[in-house]
Amino acid sequence: MHQNRDMGITTIRSRGVHCSGMGLGVILLDEVYPGFPGDVRNPSAFAYPIQYEVAHGLDIKKLLYDDDKSPHLETILTAARRLQKMGCRAIFAECGYFARFQKLLAARLEVPVFTSSLLQVPWAQSLIASDRLVGILMSAKDALEPAHLEAVGIRKDGNHVIGDAMGAGQCPEFDKLWTAGLRPEIPQADYQRAEAAFLAAATAFYGQHPRMGAMVLECTGFQPFARALQRKIDLPVFSWGTLMDFAFSITVHRDYYGHV
Repeated sequence: MHQNRDMGITTIRSRGVHCSGMGLGVILLDEVYPGFPGDVRNPSAFAYPIQYEVAHGLDIKKLLYDDDKSPHLETILTAARRLQKMGCRAIFAECGYFARFQKLLAARLEVPVFTSSLLQVPWAQSLIASDRLVGILMSAKDALEPAHLEAVGIRKDGNHVIGDAMGAGQCPEFDKLWTAGLRPEIPQADYQRAEAAFLAAATAFYGQHPRMGAMVLECTGFQPFARALQRKIDLPVFSWGTLMDFAFSITVHRDYYGHV
């Protein structure tokens, strides 16, 4: 619900950035594909401003599978600094595998950095009993390295298990959007088929671990189906959407309008 303007704003002054009233800045991979509402690259479902900047030359394959990923830091940092200069209150990235760069970006920017949904894993671990598990559902488990987990504070010996939503062709509709060599010339996907395949993979992962107490979705394309998954497994579900909502709430704290 839209309220009257913040009456505490009586004057305005420059913060040294180009725009006022900005929200979250999102670094996009240099790829062309659509996103369902709820996907990070589709801003229409979010209740706050989102600004985008492309990490030119960095695609999914390079981010996930290049043997030496260090050259990508400067490309990512350039995009992040443009978003920061625009006035964004926090910096995001559109793929969970940006986690590798979390500490490096946070050390170089002046605004909070949220490179990966995996940042929520330690929090999820602290919210459930120590003998229960946090399920981490990856888009491509084979690309996950210890460096990704370490950079966002996930201990190797922690109470978590890792699943793979897209391995062995489990989610072909996602491949039609994101997987080079499998997606068509015009990337496209069917919502119902994508949801059904994702739910099958996610619930199978949950079924393999009856002591699971929460699930964290790594991929930015998973959260359009997060609520449907929660109806199936009845657990706390963490996604990019929950991380973005949290980030905006702490960088642009809301006012409270009510009565007594």
